[in-house]
Amino acid sequence: MTAIAATLQAFFTERLISQRRASPHTITAYRDTLRLLAVFAATRTGTPPCRLDIADLDAPMISAFLDHAEHERRNSIRTRNARLAAIHSLFGFMALRHPEHAADIARVLAIPPKRADQTIVTFLTAPEADALLSAPDRATRTGRRDHAWILLAIQTGLRASELTSLTCGDIHLGPGSYVACHGKGRKDRITPLAPATVTILRAWLAERGGTPHAPLFVTTRGGPMSRDALQQRLSLYTATAAPSCPSLASKNVTPHVLRHSAAMALLHAGVDITVIALWLGHESVTTTQIYLQADMALKQQALDRTTPPAAAPGRYRPPDQLLAFLEAL
Repeated sequence: MTAIAATLQAFFTERLISQRRASPHTITAYRDTLRLLAVFAATRTGTPPCRLDIADLDAPMISAFLDHAEHERRNSIRTRNARLAAIHSLFGFMALRHPEHAADIARVLAIPPKRADQTIVTFLTAPEADALLSAPDRATRTGRRDHAWILLAIQTGLRASELTSLTCGDIHLGPGSYVACHGKGRKDRITPLAPATVTILRAWLAERGGTPHAPLFVTTRGGPMSRDALQQRLSLYTATAAPSCPSLASKNVTPHVLRHSAAMALLHAGVDITVIALWLGHESVTTTQIYLQADMALKQQALDRTTPPAAAPGRYRPPDQLLAFLEAL
């Protein structure tokens, strides 16, 4: 076994698991990146992965791997940067154990991330959310389950991983009803529940049964729903709701879009951005600023404040359908 193989194993067992107590999601992401890198380097050098040396993973090799990930594997720039972060973490650990390769390691650590375009977040308007919630067939157990978790996601803004890890005991429906979750970054938080959500969850818990430690949302086989299952159900209901709400057809509705929708609903209700950050479990308020950029209502209010005193605020609207048609020509 070469130095890189032994160091790679120690990186996972000592650094990530023992020292940092990294989450299973982080370990999985790092594992996938480094496995792809090992296969790529082995193909390029003709050396089996277990025989690769530190010198084989120099800066040109890492740069070639990142280009391969972006252009041939079609990874987005954000995914490319996430893979680079995993590699940087490994090489930072490697620098402490192999100072004789300090020059090669420093060149890898000097590879910068790419700047990605900042896109406007997608979220559901109130009519779109209502149409989506009407899509599940609540005459069936599966439909009632899906209606419950979609409503919970839209109201609380829980992440997909938080939804799938909820247990029956995480739902507290007494006075001051709330849902407790163990979120990203090992942070525990509680989120209050609206009366309508409490009613739906109380009915689902009565139907679901199970112990407090049992998964809240389960498949037909009794296991917890996965992220893929959430996405599959959302895609189905989006297609079902699109005929009655055509704007849904142009949106890629994901569990994270439901999270964005919860944040935008709070923002439109006048909730302070710092409270929204706490509600969503954001590490920094800077992360929550993306919702300010996406909120056209706030921008329109700002525009209205700059309107000359003699002019009426708001946008021009033709008084008649025929005039509206002529204006559009």
